[in-house]
Amino acid sequence: MRRLIFSPICSGAPIRDDRDIERIISALGGEQGGSLIVVPDTFTDVRRDLIIALIARHRLPAVYPYTHFAKSGGLMAYGPDPAHMFGRTADYVDRILRGEKPADLPVQQPNKFELVVNLKTAKALGLEVPPTLLARADEVIE
Repeated sequence: MRRLIFSPICSGAPIRDDRDIERIISALGGEQGGSLIVVPDTFTDVRRDLIIALIARHRLPAVYPYTHFAKSGGLMAYGPDPAHMFGRTADYVDRILRGEKPADLPVQQPNKFELVVNLKTAKALGLEVPPTLLARADEVIE
């Protein structure tokens, strides 16, 4: 069983374009018990539909970084809540417009995360999602 962290910078081989994505997912799909963790990256986000389609074609379970991946057909997503993060950004803009120096503002990390499980995709992959995971999910797509 092999798991792959799918990212243009840390997958072990450089990923530069759609052909590289297809090559890597196809190779992993040919292995028994392969799975993927797709990391948050502009490269993967822009190619979301391609990545989800290839992963589905090769029947690989995968975890994605944002809820829109699961809503687009990915198995599950766990990551920061974008609405919460953007709301906090507005606070920073307000503070800067009121005269605070950006360099003096503290660095913040996400503190609210969402888990979305797509049961339709799980069924297509022949996976049974444990009830305890479903109970913890913020959203379950049926």
